[in-house]
Amino acid sequence: MSADSSDAVAAAARAARAAAPSLAAAPAKTIDEALRGMARRLGTARDAILAANHEDQATAAADGMSGGLLDRLKLDETRLEAMAAQLDILADVAGEPAQRTIRALDGDLVLQEWRRPVGVIGANYEARPNVTVDVASQLIKSQNAGVLRTGSAALASAVALMDTVVAPALAEAGLDPAAVQLVRTRGRDSAEALVSQPGLIPLVILRGSGDSTRSLAERAALHGVRTLAHADGGGVLYLDAAADPAKAAALIDAGLDRLGVCNRLNLLLVHESLWSSTVPGIVSALAARTPSIAASLPPHSHALGYEWALDSAGEATVTIAPVPSALAAAQLANDATSGLAAGIVTESAAAARSSWPRMRGPAHSGTQRPGCWTGSSCWRCRRRASTSTGCLGRGGR
Repeated sequence: MSADSSDAVAAAARAARAAAPSLAAAPAKTIDEALRGMARRLGTARDAILAANHEDQATAAADGMSGGLLDRLKLDETRLEAMAAQLDILADVAGEPAQRTIRALDGDLVLQEWRRPVGVIGANYEARPNVTVDVASQLIKSQNAGVLRTGSAALASAVALMDTVVAPALAEAGLDPAAVQLVRTRGRDSAEALVSQPGLIPLVILRGSGDSTRSLAERAALHGVRTLAHADGGGVLYLDAAADPAKAAALIDAGLDRLGVCNRLNLLLVHESLWSSTVPGIVSALAARTPSIAASLPPHSHALGYEWALDSAGEATVTIAPVPSALAAAQLANDATSGLAAGIVTESAAAARSSWPRMRGPAHSGTQRPGCWTGSSCWRCRRRASTSTGCLGRGGR
């Protein structure tokens, strides 16, 4: 780890810590004004943001980045509009109360829960520009200051988003714009520095590829820094014996719109009674897509939960496997995948009720709903969950 990287992270952390009281003391109305200001500025600063992103894309393409990762790196007007919509949704979410009474105890005692911001939270994430706004908005909503570090391939985009969207919106709302900082040095050294300074950054959110995230989590533990780590992804979809074929086809299609993201369809489980009648058509439909997607069929030469999004040579692949029941599908997903995002396609309420509670979800906290085996927090999805439509947790990385 270089001294320059360590100094850059430390300087950002000190600036964020000095500005943290501005967020911690702000009323909810002010916080939400800042979020809505960010949404507006994604529109007014569009040209500057897209120009910076074009620079990132050109450099990444010249360096040989795969198609799926290039798509993950890309911003356009549609994606900026979606980011703005997500910010407005978050602004409309009621804040958690700072204090609540749990229950009365013997001896005239009262058990209460008090909530307060952590202070400064670090975040290390993949080269995906929208995550800069995503993480910044979550920190602001929770009234925490932060130090953000993105993959080097997205740094120009991140700088533009911080300088034209996040910081100005904070200032416009009357908050200290220094509360959310961006590490502006390239290279892995800055990620290592982020998890090595417990006195300045006591908690770090880690996202990205499995090996890199696990390595950073181990380094953080050695330095006494706590982490919330999301190392592995891969969406699972189970087609039950009572699945509607049209709904199954629609969900498979929707789950493959972006091949480089962690919650894309990675493993398709098919009830064995449907195998011979359904799978050949699915394989043909996958092959007819642009880009063409290969189906990895039994016998598999890889682990069933192998994450194709991290394989630059094989990202356009989906693993397909048979299972005897919904319960078996849930158990296989528990054993072979991260549990990040999963769904069941069925017209049988009984099948959904018997299986979805068995899905453990990822190691980090989240929300599960009937008919939605997603363990990731999916406040973006405003669609009503149902066993027939399902959801692949489209709010993932």
